[in-house]
Amino acid sequence: MSTHYYFSWFNNFFPEKLVHCLHEDIIDRKSLVMISADPSEQINFDDVSEWTWLNQANIIFDKYHFIDYRMQKEEARRFIQNASVIFLCGGYPVLQNDFLTEYELSDVIKNSNAVIIGASAGALNMAAKWLSLNNTDEVATSTIYNGIGFDQFAYESHSQRDFATFVQGYLFPLSEEIDVYAAEQESAVRVKDGKIEIVGPVYLISHSKIQKLVETL
Repeated sequence: MSTHYYFSWFNNFFPEKLVHCLHEDIIDRKSLVMISADPSEQINFDDVSEWTWLNQANIIFDKYHFIDYRMQKEEARRFIQNASVIFLCGGYPVLQNDFLTEYELSDVIKNSNAVIIGASAGALNMAAKWLSLNNTDEVATSTIYNGIGFDQFAYESHSQRDFATFVQGYLFPLSEEIDVYAAEQESAVRVKDGKIEIVGPVYLISHSKIQKLVETL
């Protein structure tokens, strides 16, 4: 069973507790594969915040691959199959979800023995389900998406959302169907050997009840 990290967003760098866990879990550092959440945009690897976080934590790999529409599907699948760490980047969760489907990457990722990490949009797409809110001038609509489904919970993480937003209840209908882990910034959820561990402000929403989780890492 591989280890999974669900990150919210870090404005500068990883907290020390998280760095320690990552060093403990990421033993094989032959290859890092990062999957874009804005795959049509030609992003330079050096400009990817998530790569900077790892660099600052002194987690260095022999090879780096950034997957977006510039890469052929077969090559993307091969890099994922051989990856030490697979990192689903932040950005636009719907675009990333569509890309994973179009390139048929979800099963390849799910069958990997790599350490799997997602940040913001990427973390949403790692979970079993997630909620997309569409606000217009007249009406707010929501759509529930299926993620890769490493772990049987839903996840929510957006940089401007916090406890005050979560208690307004937009996640409550989803929480009647599946537990939701809702994360503020500067937080992470680690699932290792089926055990869920927490760094930073994370809330569990279950059957329309919300509770702040105690940090366990």
